Amino acid sequence: MAARAQGWLAIAGVVAAGVVLTLVVQERYHHRVLTLVFLWAAMGLAWNIISGYAGQISFGHQVFFGIGAYVTVLLVVKTGLTPWIGMGLAVAVAVLAAVLIGLPTFRLGGIYFGLATLAYPLIFRIVMDWLGYQEVAIPMIRERPGWFMQFTEPRSFDLLALGVLAATLVLSRLIETSRLGYRLRAVKENEQAAEAMGVDAFRAKMAAYALSAVPAAVVGAVYIHAILFIVTPDAVFGLLVISQTLVVALVGGIGTLWGPLIGAAVMVPVSEVLDSTVGDRLPGIQGVVYGAALMLIMIGAPDGLYWRVHQLIRSRAARGAAASRPAIVAAGGDAAVASAPAGGVLLEVRDVSKAFIGLQALSDVGFDVHEREILGVIGPNGAGKTTLFNVLNGFLVPDRGEVRLRGERVTGLRPSALCRRGLGRTFQVVRTFPRLSVLENVMVGAFVHARAVGRARAVAVAALAQVGLEDRADDVPGGLTTLELRLMELARCLATSPRLVLLDEPLAGLSSDGVDVMIAMIRRVRGRGVTVVIIEHTMQALLRLADRLIVLDQGRRLAEGAPAEVTRNPAVIEAYLGKRWLARMGKPAC
Repeated sequence: MAARAQGWLAIAGVVAAGVVLTLVVQERYHHRVLTLVFLWAAMGLAWNIISGYAGQISFGHQVFFGIGAYVTVLLVVKTGLTPWIGMGLAVAVAVLAAVLIGLPTFRLGGIYFGLATLAYPLIFRIVMDWLGYQEVAIPMIRERPGWFMQFTEPRSFDLLALGVLAATLVLSRLIETSRLGYRLRAVKENEQAAEAMGVDAFRAKMAAYALSAVPAAVVGAVYIHAILFIVTPDAVFGLLVISQTLVVALVGGIGTLWGPLIGAAVMVPVSEVLDSTVGDRLPGIQGVVYGAALMLIMIGAPDGLYWRVHQLIRSRAARGAAASRPAIVAAGGDAAVASAPAGGVLLEVRDVSKAFIGLQALSDVGFDVHEREILGVIGPNGAGKTTLFNVLNGFLVPDRGEVRLRGERVTGLRPSALCRRGLGRTFQVVRTFPRLSVLENVMVGAFVHARAVGRARAVAVAALAQVGLEDRADDVPGGLTTLELRLMELARCLATSPRLVLLDEPLAGLSSDGVDVMIAMIRRVRGRGVTVVIIEHTMQALLRLADRLIVLDQGRRLAEGAPAEVTRNPAVIEAYLGKRWLARMGKPAC
């Protein structure tokens, strides 16, 4: 609660400092620089919503800046409508454009998304030229300057730009501390893990894109009235807009509220002063400064100034607070939780097949999973075990067959939809959200059923307590041991309130003590009524855990039954266990 209050107080402090600067600064040129700092900080924050929080790098965000400028000015020119109302209509057009752009573009990922966004400003530039709006001057209306945003006092533009910045800071803060904010950061850090925890990545990114268009359009409208006075396609849809936006965000640090503000406060005054002093002798000095700044930042602080300082402070605090922590121990050994009797069929897998470019990964695999049982899936490497999990979890759509969960056909549903229906998942290689704390990692799972941040935090705290990690809640995943990472991922899965969990090699990389701890935790999970399907190569451990085993070999179901029965099966011994297993177990083949 105190941290939330501090965030709002910091925003209030920034606004107060801006007001003081507006009142103290005297020269008209300095007021212009101050206005630019406020506007480019707001533009950087707008870009940061989609590219910093959600990790979807947009190289065409100036499209919303240009829409704000053109719509506002054309409404003044064509209809005499005040820009105060025109900005509202411009925002509506920008949000509509964001939806229309996002629907096809978010089907792409990574650099392909960024490259695709470059096309839209170019399209708008061509359209404006074709419509004959190569130059649109703002008509001077001296009778009502305030009504038409034509102030003669430069402090008025300072305060207007500061108001835009304050509103953008508030919007960013609301997003950052909301359910959407946590989900966006999870998508940025690891989209597959976020999907498995119930996050609909497409919807989250679309929401962020539409929200980011709002301040960008307002900044464009104010920028035209305060700085340019004439709208041209190159000025509002050109590369200069996005390059300045990228510079202030990247120099300051993306994915944080304060990065674009820091970047604008540093870069805008430097570039403007250089342009005014040596710009006539060195044309294009702004571009040189921006390029040099980006190179230095990429070398010395790749994540930006904010994150560099933040990392130094955190590492110093971690060294100062370093102390030995008690080891996690298994509670009660193997008998900590009694085996719960299996119930009715929870999951039905019928004749599932999946091929990859001619390689048959799964072929007519079928089985049932009963409520409250632990079902082990074993087989040699390449048998199709993880492919099977990816089909059950929704990351892959089978070529044939179907999957039913609690009687409902769920074949082809996205992982987020399956998670909301009670199917959880952990991964063979632990997938964390590195920039989120342990508690926040688990909160991402809790948001499946908890809309309020406070409720999600309470669910996450309870899940961490279940696995014995409550004392690591404020740490980041990078400081955890392999066992603690496995337990954190299990807690994140439990926070989604699953009926069925898929555990992909949860014992991999663990010491013998760690294996004992994880076995006890899995038994505890089953004791709470959760069904477990587990892939594992550690056969001795799996024999202690599983009620039934399914053996896959070359994509086919080779055997199914009780562990003792399956491990004596000659076909299983030949395909997977080998003669050494027989010698170690001291049991003859049947």
